[in-house]
Amino acid sequence: RAPEGVAARFIAAVNASGRKVFSLDVPSGLNADNGSAPGAVVNAHATSTFIGLKLGLLTGAGPDFAGRVQYHDLGVPAGIFDVVPPVAERIVRDRVRAWLPRRRPSAHKGTQGHVVLVGGNDGMTGALRIAAEAAARSGAGLVTAATRSRNAATVNARQPEIMSAGVDDASALSELLEGKRAFAIGPGLGRDDWAAALFDAAARSALPAVIDADALNLLARSGRSRQRRILTPHPGEAARLLGCTIADIGADRPAAARNIAQRYDAVCVLKGCGTLVTDGESMYLCDAGNPGMATGGMGDCLTGVIAALLCQGLEPLAAAACGVWLHASAADCEARANGLSGMLATDLLPWLRRLMDPLDG
Repeated sequence: RAPEGVAARFIAAVNASGRKVFSLDVPSGLNADNGSAPGAVVNAHATSTFIGLKLGLLTGAGPDFAGRVQYHDLGVPAGIFDVVPPVAERIVRDRVRAWLPRRRPSAHKGTQGHVVLVGGNDGMTGALRIAAEAAARSGAGLVTAATRSRNAATVNARQPEIMSAGVDDASALSELLEGKRAFAIGPGLGRDDWAAALFDAAARSALPAVIDADALNLLARSGRSRQRRILTPHPGEAARLLGCTIADIGADRPAAARNIAQRYDAVCVLKGCGTLVTDGESMYLCDAGNPGMATGGMGDCLTGVIAALLCQGLEPLAAAACGVWLHASAADCEARANGLSGMLATDLLPWLRRLMDPLDG
């Protein structure tokens, strides 16, 4: 709960001292399990945490208060870590490299998969374009952007390698999805009758899929899902999926992610600081990424990355965790090269190529 009395006054005094603060294990007031901050929290410049990394230091409000986190095992016998199961696994570069598909010398565009990105309603074709370009830069052999017929000519104007298709009703989308490896729906989809019809067609498909943005809002209304789906909500969309408030999501992000995965029989990617990826049982944490990503189009880019990995044969949980790390790490590369301010989603595309390449050490 929120600190009270002497504890609350102590925390206020520490924060008002003007001195650098070093926290031991966890900054006082921060929930170590889920990163929530129900009241006053010590604002540390650095935190030294012991025996196990605490999930709460790396997600939710945790990074705002923990500062630079250092880990010490205190000499605990290594066998202990085989006995006590972790709450979550940090996504690291070596894990991602083990997941990423390797291209055979005989590879061609057909072996790399064909993915369809659905969205781009009137005034929102940019979201679909970003998702499609991210999918192309993340290794998909063929990428089709499916949108209203009147918008189809514009979605591949900048990137001619992307195919465009006009889909004005559910039957047209169902026909387009035949023979494909995976799809994503949501970037720039909107919530009108056209969007609802396409969502219904997508819901009937058995293909692996990413459900994002307005497609998540349509899913929250219908409550229908099926296996091999990846849901990528931000906290507002997560609240609609669970019928609660954004504050409820922030109060326990790990529980919210698990609840979404279990309720919709899907993999949940709960976006935000310390993105969480779970199928309701296993959980992964991504502590890569930076505040420069707080700009429009970043979620559309992530959708394209994950969809591309699905179409290359990764299982949904691996595709989601791998895609989240690649996306966040590309943003870190861009921040180191050009700074945080003014970062755009399309700035990540060159870095995605480098991170996907197994020859890049």
